[in-house]
Amino acid sequence: MLELVANFRLQDAIDIAVIAFVIYRLIDLIRGTRAARMLVGLLVVFLTFLSSKYFDLYTLNWVLDNFLSSILLVIVVIFQHDIRRALTRVGSGPFFGSERRLQGQELEEIIRAVVGLASNRIGALIVFEREVGLNEYLDAGTILEAQISKELIRSVFLPTSPIHDGALVIRKGRVAAAGCFLPLTTNPNVSKTLGTRHRAGIGLTEETDAVVVVISEEEGSISLVSEGRITRDLDAGTLRSTLQKLLVL
Repeated sequence: MLELVANFRLQDAIDIAVIAFVIYRLIDLIRGTRAARMLVGLLVVFLTFLSSKYFDLYTLNWVLDNFLSSILLVIVVIFQHDIRRALTRVGSGPFFGSERRLQGQELEEIIRAVVGLASNRIGALIVFEREVGLNEYLDAGTILEAQISKELIRSVFLPTSPIHDGALVIRKGRVAAAGCFLPLTTNPNVSKTLGTRHRAGIGLTEETDAVVVVISEEEGSISLVSEGRITRDLDAGTLRSTLQKLLVL
């Protein structure tokens, strides 16, 4: 026992700590997503492989052995979206630069626009770009590069506007584009009662670090989406305080 303690190096402690942190982050990343169910499915396949070997089920063992021999490729194909999201977040750390955050007055203009749209039951999808660029979605929309104002935001989402169906993207304190179409989530755990706007907000935040505000035209409710998780039925005060934490200096 003493010899084991004596041979324990500082590098070993660092090694164990890093592996534990990586495992924790992986579990946190896939928790509540389809990747969690897929991981359980792969575990079942692996246990079946061990059982087939133990009980001499030669045919089943041969099939699973060939399948598991390509397990790295299988993991990349199955978890490609989750791997991309994880690598994106790693590359968005403090050492890789930071986004220009909203100022207090800019946030107030957005809050007033959101409250006005919700009170009139006008659907809206407002995206806040953070460190991960959203150029691929902006290119398909209408570039505005305009100053943030409640009048502009409201006018974009009026039913008579030709770009009211898409998302409005705010980048570096300006309205970058409108009429942008976002990827819909494929997470089976997402409630089927959620409409296209909510699913688009969840889908985008599953792949990027963006923050999305969704207004339901059916209910006039306000939702906030971040990291693939949605918080519904927010009032103006809660929305303001949450966005201040996420977006304001």
